[in-house]
Amino acid sequence: MKKILLLIPFLFIGLSGCDTLNQVAQNTVQQYGNPTSLEISNGLKQALELGTGKSSDQLSAVDGFFKNAAIKILFPPEAQKVESTLRSIGLGKLADNVILSLNRAAEDAAGQAKPIFVNAIKQMTIQDVTNILLGSQDAATQYFRRTTTQQLSSNFKPVIQASLNKVGATKYYSDAAAAYNKIPLVTKVNPNISDYVTQKAIDGLFTVIAGEELNIRQNLSARTTPLLQKVFGYYDRKKK
Repeated sequence: MKKILLLIPFLFIGLSGCDTLNQVAQNTVQQYGNPTSLEISNGLKQALELGTGKSSDQLSAVDGFFKNAAIKILFPPEAQKVESTLRSIGLGKLADNVILSLNRAAEDAAGQAKPIFVNAIKQMTIQDVTNILLGSQDAATQYFRRTTTQQLSSNFKPVIQASLNKVGATKYYSDAAAAYNKIPLVTKVNPNISDYVTQKAIDGLFTVIAGEELNIRQNLSARTTPLLQKVFGYYDRKKK
């Protein structure tokens, strides 16, 4: 059996796209048979725990947010004029410090999400699992949005606030807002930044999770265990 499993990756060579998925799906059912309801549940939960854990770890690392252009946190929309004005009067370094510290705060908080996702996964019913497996390409991500956003927000907010204070983001943004608010005739901006960063951190987390979900649905090499191959081979057959 071990030798057969080791050969599975090489079955993918020379195949591509839909043909690859269909061919491997047929090979999988021949080798493993159709998954039971318990195997589908365990396989999907295994995939989701791996994906959410990887996402949390990736974003909690240094530059997890700051060097990811898709989720990098910038000045709030209502404060972008603050940034451009500060840069125009020689305070570009202050603006840079604001952006870096906002992202450092989000990175500091991202690791807190993992146990929340693990708990959500444990609460899944068989119907939840079936709906996710056979649903849209982002069905799992949407499930997590529905079931974890409120807890993420309540748990993230104090962590984000502490992180903002720790890395100096609160001071930097307050300094930037104060400097801007002193400019004659400008519309004053709110120097409180924690709610904005909390929401952006959550949005960024779901963006990365959606990428991980799409990867395991479409990328055969992401199915790293026999159980994942069996369950997602079943998914490939059913989605045709």
